[in-house]
Amino acid sequence: MEYYRYRGYQIEPRREWSNWCVSINPTRSDLPILSQSTLESLTPQKDEALTDAKKRIDHIVSDCDS
Repeated sequence: MEYYRYRGYQIEPRREWSNWCVSINPTRSDLPILSQSTLESLTPQKDEALTDAKKRIDHIVSDCDS
C-alpha cells in the first residue's frame, strides 16, 4: 500500500473507479483527529487528491494553533 506522511498525518491515496480519493490518519496521539478520515471529493489525478489532503491538514492544524 502506498502512503505519504505530511505534518504528522498519514495520507493513503486509493483509486475509486476512474478517480482518486485519500484517507487521512494521525500518526501520533497529540494530533487532532479529522472529523472524516476519508476525503469525499474525488479527483481524476492522484496529485490533486494529495494536494486536497494537504490543504485539509493545514486547515485543521492552523485552527488548532489559533
